[in-house]
Amino acid sequence: MPVEVDILEDSIFLLSPELLNILLKDHTMSKEDIQYNIFWATSDYEHLGKEYQYDSPILPHLITGDNGHVIMPRVFKSHDTQTARSRDMAEVFTPSWICNAQNNLIDEAWFGRKDVFNKEITTDDGTNTWQVNEERITFPEGKTWKDYVRDNRMEITCGEAPYLVSRYDTTTGEFIPVEQRIGLLDRKLRIVSENTTTSSEWLEAVRDAYKSIYAYEWQGDNLLLAREALLFSFIEYYRNKFGKDPQLKSVNYIAYIISWNVWQMDGLKGVVPNSCGERRTVVPDLFGEKEEVNQCEGCIKNNIRKHNGTYCIIKDWRATDKVTGKKGKRIRFIDLIK
Repeated sequence: MPVEVDILEDSIFLLSPELLNILLKDHTMSKEDIQYNIFWATSDYEHLGKEYQYDSPILPHLITGDNGHVIMPRVFKSHDTQTARSRDMAEVFTPSWICNAQNNLIDEAWFGRKDVFNKEITTDDGTNTWQVNEERITFPEGKTWKDYVRDNRMEITCGEAPYLVSRYDTTTGEFIPVEQRIGLLDRKLRIVSENTTTSSEWLEAVRDAYKSIYAYEWQGDNLLLAREALLFSFIEYYRNKFGKDPQLKSVNYIAYIISWNVWQMDGLKGVVPNSCGERRTVVPDLFGEKEEVNQCEGCIKNNIRKHNGTYCIIKDWRATDKVTGKKGKRIRFIDLIK
């Protein structure tokens, strides 16, 4: 098992305990002075104790130190667990070559030509893979490299986010070198590296790249793996460009962006998973008081705008917040749906 895939929580905690807290934060539920974390949203870990129950928050001490191997990529989970998650949560992880082929279609539409970043090939033994285009990427008339970096992309029900970053093949666990990666964010980071020289230029453009990448996921363990994959990709691309590690403050800020842009959500309802439900209220009547029981109208009528659960909040990094006057407006995800 590749070390980079296996011990991320311990690596992050040793780098900075606060960094792991950032990656575990749920911005929808958190208040100004109280942090709420993403929660497990799976019963796979309940045998480990009361803090691993379905509705329990994921806390640093539950996944570091002696518990450092609790959360593993899907490929390293037991076959029974994989089967159960596929059956119960429709969890399907896609081979990197398929992610690449589909991502290539997006870029073919954007660039107006095929094989921009790589060419899909089949080897003599029948293996599907790709051959990287090592030439500097050129842009069509009327479009610039910054346009590409800032163009929004989203992976729905992202699992470990194989369409965004391809640190490893989620079906085999095989680690993929930086130069060979095919994710939507990987491509943006390659473009940034090809078109910047200094660390400050690179960091500014990379922040734009991360602010343009979105994803959501139901299960908390997958969500954390996705967030970690995006964070470690940042560190690896910086090392690849400058031959050293980025400063911790830069890592923290990328983690902050990731914690907003990759969030926990029931994708069919636009709410925090399992936050819809029966609501009981006491109302006065002629004989004193009575209890009224109301079901979730959104669930009954299958109307995404009528749920009584907690609608997920994300950030539009380019819009100005009227309250603070700063860039980065908090919006409900469902308000983006026409």
